[in-house]
Amino acid sequence: MGLLPTDPNERKLYLLGLQIAGDFGATIAVPIVVFVLLGRWLDEKYLASPRYTILAFILAAAVSARIIYKKAISYSKLYQSLIEKKKDKIA
Repeated sequence: MGLLPTDPNERKLYLLGLQIAGDFGATIAVPIVVFVLLGRWLDEKYLASPRYTILAFILAAAVSARIIYKKAISYSKLYQSLIEKKKDKIA
């Protein structure tokens, strides 16, 4: 007894969900870590704490949101194609 469904289409949908969760998590985390570290470095260099860190965080959130929006559109198309295949198989 496995964790994944035995039906190939159900398995693809399940794996797509896991892929989306991992991809979105990395898309949020990586820019925030990189931009905040850059902001902290700028704060230390120019003695402006926490101005650059806050600015970097806001910029990272905006970048992440834009990337996630684009990825969500592509994942939506992929999901719809998998759903259509599932419907065709049932009919």
